[in-house]
This record gives sequence, C-alpha cells and structure tokens, in this order.
Amino acid sequence: MTYAIPAPEQACVPVTGSSERFPVHRIYCVGRNYAEHAREMGGTGREAPFFFMKPADAVLPVAAGQTGEVPYPALTEDYHHEIELVVAIGQGGSNIAAVDALHHVWGYAVGLDMTRRDLQSQAKKQGRPWSISKGFDASAPIGPITPAAQAGEVARAAIWLQVNGADRQRSRIDQMIWSVAEIIGHLSQAWTLQPGDLVFTGTPAGVGAVVRGDLLEGGIDGLQALRVRVA
Repeated sequence: MTYAIPAPEQACVPVTGSSERFPVHRIYCVGRNYAEHAREMGGTGREAPFFFMKPADAVLPVAAGQTGEVPYPALTEDYHHEIELVVAIGQGGSNIAAVDALHHVWGYAVGLDMTRRDLQSQAKKQGRPWSISKGFDASAPIGPITPAAQAGEVARAAIWLQVNGADRQRSRIDQMIWSVAEIIGHLSQAWTLQPGDLVFTGTPAGVGAVVRGDLLEGGIDGLQALRVRVA
C-alpha cells in the first residue's frame, strides 16, 4: 500500500519489564466514576456511566523511573490533574457481559486525564462538546502498562496523587461507582472494543490546578508509578 503522505507514527505505551510497546487504538474516558468526585463536580449518586474520548496520540508515555515533561497547554488558565486507573484492552468485542469482561483486559497502568477546566466549564454552560478541554496534545500522560497477571489485586488497590510532595488525591479503586468489568460492559454496547484500546476509568475527589514547574507523582498499588513535571 502506498500512502499519499507519510503515515503517522503509531501511538504506543511501554510495557513493564519488557522492551515491547503496547499500540494504542482509541482512548475512552469515564466521567464522574467516584462518588466524592461526582459530588465535587455537581453530580449525585450512582448515575449511568458516560464517556468521552481523547485522540490516540494524546498519550504521553513515561518509562519506569523517568520523569515525563507535560507542556502547559494553550488557551487555559485553569489546568487540572485527574489521576486514574487505565485499563488496556487486549481482546476486542461488542456487547461484552460484565462477568466476561476481565478476560478482555491485557493490563493496567497509572494515567492522568489532564483537563483545561475553564474551557470545560464554558462548554458545559453552552451545551457544547468537551473535546477542546479533554482531547488536546499530551492530555493523557501514562506510565508503563503492567500485564494483568502481574498486576495483583488492582480492584482493591490504593490510588493517589501528590503535587510537589503534598497529597492532592487519595482513594481506593474499590470506591469506583462502576467497576472495571461494568465499564467494559457499558462501553462495548456503544462501541466495538478493539485490541489496543485504553480506558481511563475515572478520578477520585481532590482534582485541582497545577502550574508550570509543578511535579506530579501518582501511583496505584501493584503498578508502576507515574511522575511528570509541568513544563
């Protein structure tokens, strides 16, 4: 096959303990999936899950032990962090039953859903899409993906984020409103999931602004930690 222009480089993420890379197909994100964060953002209770997307090349992969550099984006004065468990899909499918969903998971990683909060707030007020606030360049920093068999008890793991050494977000994965299996079930009703899809599963309470020079360090028990600095 001959392309009219050079084909773009495949977006990919490092794999824990391996020289292999995980190719990224699509990035799905779950909104308001922790009760305290839902209340923080104006929601209530166990609402049906809703989703938004980021481009595959929004990923900013950070190798184990390294500090990634996240550029402060244009058009915002309120740039927020959201620490999240990321699920890497290894087997695709549609209408996946929740009881079978974990068989479709290849691995897990720590990710950040970086957000231009002021633009998101404006979009909400005007009834417009969120793409400009969520899907910009380098809006999805992510650490190495740990294969599911090596990830331990992710469903009960602690999740946390510190900014310049001070706690900002701290919770547990079992505090999610919708579990990983339920998220995959819902997603696969709306889209046919493909190998290479990443699913950002929502963030705990405590989201807040960062500025240039801030160091963000996040982790989930059993997974490689993620460290980035805002450039």
